[in-house]
Amino acid sequence: AIYAAAEADRRAQPHRYLLDPASVVEAVQARGGFAADDDGDWREGLDVYLASARDEGRLNALGLRNVASTAAGKLIARRAIAEALRAAPEIRRLRVDRPLFVIGGWRTGSTLLQRLLAAVPGLRAAYPAELTVAWRFAGLDERSRGELIAAGEEAHNRLHVLNPRMSIIHPSGGRLPEECVLAMGTDLRNWGLTSTLRCPGYAHWLLTQDMVPSYRRYADILRLLQDDSGRRWILKAPAHTAALDSLLTVFPDALVIHLHRDVVQTVTSGSSLFAEFRSIYSDEVDGADVGRYQLETTVTWFDRVMAARDANPRAQVLDVAYPDLAADPLAAVRRICAVADVPWDAQSDAATRARLVELRAQHGVHRYEPEDFGLNPGEVRERFSAYRARFEVT
Repeated sequence: AIYAAAEADRRAQPHRYLLDPASVVEAVQARGGFAADDDGDWREGLDVYLASARDEGRLNALGLRNVASTAAGKLIARRAIAEALRAAPEIRRLRVDRPLFVIGGWRTGSTLLQRLLAAVPGLRAAYPAELTVAWRFAGLDERSRGELIAAGEEAHNRLHVLNPRMSIIHPSGGRLPEECVLAMGTDLRNWGLTSTLRCPGYAHWLLTQDMVPSYRRYADILRLLQDDSGRRWILKAPAHTAALDSLLTVFPDALVIHLHRDVVQTVTSGSSLFAEFRSIYSDEVDGADVGRYQLETTVTWFDRVMAARDANPRAQVLDVAYPDLAADPLAAVRRICAVADVPWDAQSDAATRARLVELRAQHGVHRYEPEDFGLNPGEVRERFSAYRARFEVT
């Protein structure tokens, strides 16, 4: 019914589905417009994102509408964040104290690890509503914060209606910690935007961009969300792997937890995730096309993360092998807390054990094979030869 309604609306109002930058700007203007001092650094990203989605995305009507609303939503959030910071300028002076960032390829255990670490009393993660409407949380008490988080659950429920398999591949919900990319991209520079549609032109453009301003904007979002509990952030996104140098520029005292998994499993599982995401908004998903994109993108990301680590030898980076995480998640959490100087006691142990039980109950069986995505395991391993040698990965 949702898809049929979108197609009917496209037939009745085709101009709303053209992915025209002027139409998106008009929609933003109708919702309050832009801050008076807006520097317009979003314009190029808007043009490239919409053009890539329109010309390369193979999108159905719901997909076209989602891209337009996503772009407009990022720009509306941009203004709202600017207004919140202008109303309380002291927020920008807050310190984001020694955050923990989980990085690595797609499907390397980052979701499990972040959600386990978020159970540790000295740490806190961000929920989807916090990341998408951070300005509404500034200064709220715990009860009001909880009510706003609960109100954000509807969006995730709709995603699972559109594609029930997503709850198996990547369980999500309003009260589950989520990826940083939900908050990023108010300048239309965001690797998260590539996860739901075919947009190779936009992805190529992202590789040429300076992401430091994007991370500075993200730091301000974290400041808006900070409370007085003294808990440190535990954050995660595979996308940070592609921009580790920018992340370290903005968060020089961060602990980066770098996950590593068998490269064939990483690329194949990532391809499966991306194919499912794309199928929500496109009726023309080619498995081999997704596999080739995922392979090329992951090779590039891993080359960039190795270069960033070489360029930042003083950065605090902890390598964690996926087999070790899968075999004993609680041992991995304890090790990370020890390195990060996060207190660990009986309460921490009990909380993480309880969270692990909850998380394991949420997962179904995610099945995938390299051949489903035109991937040759030998070629995949060869393309990652430098990475595999450096981190002793199969």
